[in-house]
Amino acid sequence: MPQIRARLAVLASALVLGGCQSWFIFEPDRELHASPADFPFKIDEITVPVGLDRTQRLTGWWLPTPLPEAKTVLYFHGNDGNVSVSVREVTPLVDLQYSVCLIDYRGYGKSERLFPSEQSVYEDAEAVWNYAVRERGIDPAQIYIYGQSLGGAIAIELARHHPEAAGLIVESSFTSIYDMARLDIRYRALPLNLLLHQRFDSLNKVPGLKLPVLFMHGTADEIVPYSMGEELFEAAPEPKRFVPLEDGKHDHGPQAVPVIREAIGRFVRETAQQRTSTTQ
Repeated sequence: MPQIRARLAVLASALVLGGCQSWFIFEPDRELHASPADFPFKIDEITVPVGLDRTQRLTGWWLPTPLPEAKTVLYFHGNDGNVSVSVREVTPLVDLQYSVCLIDYRGYGKSERLFPSEQSVYEDAEAVWNYAVRERGIDPAQIYIYGQSLGGAIAIELARHHPEAAGLIVESSFTSIYDMARLDIRYRALPLNLLLHQRFDSLNKVPGLKLPVLFMHGTADEIVPYSMGEELFEAAPEPKRFVPLEDGKHDHGPQAVPVIREAIGRFVRETAQQRTSTTQ
């Protein structure tokens, strides 16, 4: 009987993993847990058209800066939560006086009611880029693409298509969904290469990046192994930088904010100087 149960469990896992992968990858939260008025800095609510006919809508928050020449950061959050709980993650960017765009993928927050997939979140990220460049009129050379966890995989995909961006920041992200699935003992016996159709294969994508990259990863990350952050860094071409967040968990706590703020500030200064020197 135990053997039968084990085989049935493996079969059930194969069927679910093969047919309903989105339910295992994404944990969308439709409820906003705060409003812009709850924060001590200015937040504008925005909508971004998406989809082939541009009739669907993403919703998000734009955190403007009073500095006229400030950098802009497009921030892509992880697989759970929404913009209302992501604000805490971008406080280092607010401290640095960058403009920040926080967007909810379709299926999250007040965005279009569509259960997300790998393809849909990539489309959402591209829509955000187009919104910043075409509707806001922001010079791509002033835009940094930033992703945390699953958002890191989304940011990597977007950066592949926009080497004209100023730089890419990847925090606490993984090498691929395949590698993440293999961490779970329930899936190790499955033919994952055959079953997985949503791959988020960042490890095979980063070698093709053509812009500066900053990787950050908590050394005590309990969700995505620290070693995955190192692997992504090793696979990426120069110019690149890796910053370990000592004793940092997957969702960095307040103790990591000074380290993240310093790392991002330094990265932005250096990339801006490099761009200036190459254009003179």
